[in-house]
Parts: sequence; structure tokens; C-alpha cells
Amino acid sequence: MTVAAKRVAINTGGGDAPGLNAVIHGAVYAARGLGWQIFGIRDGYDGFLEPQNYPDGGLRELRRSTVREISHLGGTILGTTNRGNPFCRPTKQPDGSVREVDRSDELIECFRKNSLDALIAVGGDGSLSIAHKLQDKGLRVVGVPKTIDNDLESTVLTFGFNTAVSFATECIDRLHSTALSHRRVIVVEVMGRNAGWIALHSGLAARADAILIPEIPYEIENVAACLCRKHHDGKPYSIVVVAEGAKPLGGDVSVRSREVSRAEQLGGIGETVAAQLQELTGKESRCVVLGHLLRGGSPTAIDRILGVTFGAAAVQALSMGMDGVMVALNPPRIDFVPIQVAIAKLKLVPQDSDFVLVSRALDISFGDGA
Repeated sequence: MTVAAKRVAINTGGGDAPGLNAVIHGAVYAARGLGWQIFGIRDGYDGFLEPQNYPDGGLRELRRSTVREISHLGGTILGTTNRGNPFCRPTKQPDGSVREVDRSDELIECFRKNSLDALIAVGGDGSLSIAHKLQDKGLRVVGVPKTIDNDLESTVLTFGFNTAVSFATECIDRLHSTALSHRRVIVVEVMGRNAGWIALHSGLAARADAILIPEIPYEIENVAACLCRKHHDGKPYSIVVVAEGAKPLGGDVSVRSREVSRAEQLGGIGETVAAQLQELTGKESRCVVLGHLLRGGSPTAIDRILGVTFGAAAVQALSMGMDGVMVALNPPRIDFVPIQVAIAKLKLVPQDSDFVLVSRALDISFGDGA
């Protein structure tokens, strides 16, 4: 344990998620209530490493008046980036070439120059891994879990997930009527990377005929057989929900692009599945990719509450002298888990999950023949 902080910074990193502004709101109100100063770093760590790009120098003091009306808004007033890793940052060289440079020492010095006692790092497993490495260099850090994928093992829920599932469900609900009108198969591709939580929950909520997730490799023939059986029984259309990281048995994920120092960009599996199902079922098939629509928009009530609670809890952790912990929801409590533990393992859908078993009972296929 160390002494309480008095001047803290907060940043948001990685992909955006509904509820980020709620976290900022909660952290600012809690910090100001303790008489602390709190500052926002622009665009992950870019505000410190590229201050010339910002009129405010990349660091802005946050007051209650700054954040009073933001908790219901999507996005983040601080901005974010998934290309801002200070440990391997693309940097232009004098000869015009670009190479990756470790600028973490420079970043730590920025905290010292600004007399900042600690950082509240809001992000997913990638951003929290960076925060953990900064802690190893002596920076005091508290993490707040942020991912619409809900794939962090140490917390029951992450903000943004409920909003993403709610919007995906609404979209699939709308697609039922157009699929019925045209007697089509419609494949809906959703985000989630290596975890199938969004696909599973939205597919179950919206009455999909099949749900394909990374945790259960599928055989397309099994999916087609299920749809054909339902067509024969009188249902003239089908809805298939596919997680972007779903993969066929013995196959691999579908990748749109690979970039150095970045996670591969998944996508394209929906189009593949739609084409295969059209050939196997004889039904006209279409693919709808929800993509970044799941990240945008106003957060649901659940995500607003979770966001402000996580933000306030991060300040509470600092006030109690904690360091290197992540805020976690383990009902009925808010816990503080070591960041190293929190990022050690992804939370994937168990094949015997109650939601999977209920889906099977409702005649929803996972393409595995079970």
C-alpha cells in the first residue's frame, strides 16, 4: 500500500465502447469530491507523446462542469486509439523511414514533469497489458476493464457489452421481417474476436436459427441441414448469427488484414457462411455485418451505471493506496483484482454454458451436430 494520490490522470485506449464517458464522469466526480485534481490524456497516450498535435497540449484538466452532461453519450471525450502502444510506437526516422521505437521512458517522464501521482487506465486486455508494463516501470496504475466483448475473466461484466447485445438484438429483430418477406437466409456477423458472448446473447434473444461462435467449431453441412429441416417443417426463412471469430471444424478464422504490432483484423466469415448456405440449401442468402455499429451510440442504463461505478471505484482504489489493480464486478461487490491476474486469461463461452444448453433446447444449431 502507498499513500493516496492527489493529482491523477485518466485515459481511454483501444476500441471505443458505450460507457466510456460514464467512466470519466464517475472518476471525475469522485476525485473532485476528495479535493483531488484529475486530468485527461488525449487519445490514449498520444497526448503525451505527440503534444504538438493538440491545442491543449494533449492534457486537459477535468472538472465536474466538464463532465456533467456526458455520461449518457457514446464515445469518449478524451478520444482513443488502438495504435498507441508506447512500447512499440511507429516513429518516423530522419531518413523518412518508419520503425517501431520504445518510448515508454519518455512517457513516464511526462507523468513526472506534470506531477501526476497515478494513472487510471481504461481499456481492454491490450490496453491493460500496456498499463501493467508501465506499472513495472514505476508508474502507479489502476485499471478499468473496457470491452464490448465481455471477455475478461476477472469481472462478471464489462461496460459496453449490454449496449452491443441490445443493439444487435434490435437489428436481428428487424431482419426477421425482411427475411420472411423474401424467404431468404440472412447471416448476421457480429463482433467479439475470440469470444462468442455477443453472438450467443443476441442470437438467443432474437430467436436465431443458428449461432456460430469461436468456442464451438462448426461444420457448415450441419448448419444447412438444420435450416433445411426447419424449411421443410414450414419456416420459410432463416436467421444465422455468426461471431467474427467463428471458424469451421479443422479450419481457421477469417482475417481481413494483418498489420505489424497490431492484432489481426477479423472479418469476412459472414459472407463465406452466406455463400455456402445458399449453395447447400438452395435458398437465396444475404450477409449483414453489424461491425462498428455495435460500438457506437448511447449506452444502456446498465452500461451507464457500470461505467460511473467503475470510474468512482478506480478513484476509491487510489484513495485506499492501491496500485496495479483492476476494478472488477463480482456481484454484489466491486472488487479489485491484480491487473496481471485480470489479463492472464480470456473469458470464453463454456460449451456447457447454461445459455448454450438453453439455445440447444430451443432448437438453435451451433453447427457441431449436437
